Amino acid sequence: MGIMPGSLTGKSMGCVALTVWEDRISPVFDAAHDLMLVTIDGGKISDRRVLSFDPDRLPSLLAVLADRHVECLICGAISEMPARMIIDSGIRLVPFITGNLSKVLDRVAKGEPIVPVFLMPGCGCPRRNTCTSRRRRAGQRNDENGHES
Repeated sequence: MGIMPGSLTGKSMGCVALTVWEDRISPVFDAAHDLMLVTIDGGKISDRRVLSFDPDRLPSLLAVLADRHVECLICGAISEMPARMIIDSGIRLVPFITGNLSKVLDRVAKGEPIVPVFLMPGCGCPRRNTCTSRRRRAGQRNDENGHES
């Protein structure tokens, strides 16, 4: 288990949780208050419900996720401590996702990759030439062709 920055495989995933804000993936887990639980069976969404939660009470949330047999949590940006707690609880974490909730869910239900399509800009994803945040923190830069300079 762990951070899975790629496709979610399998059309019978079971239960997936997504942090939501209106009709989008919530941009920041640590400030989210609504969680959508979705059951996927045979490539289709068979159940969907929204729960309120307090991100400052993560042990309570993890207990709910375990009780509901959540296999994967999709969210926007997330701090290191809650990310580690989610991963340590055995739930796959797919962070730094942004976009319309229906479009993300459609791809997840079909078993199609949501990264890099719904990946937040500047995430440091090695699959995008334009993502340079890791190199910038290390004092490196990219030229106009995406090569380190």
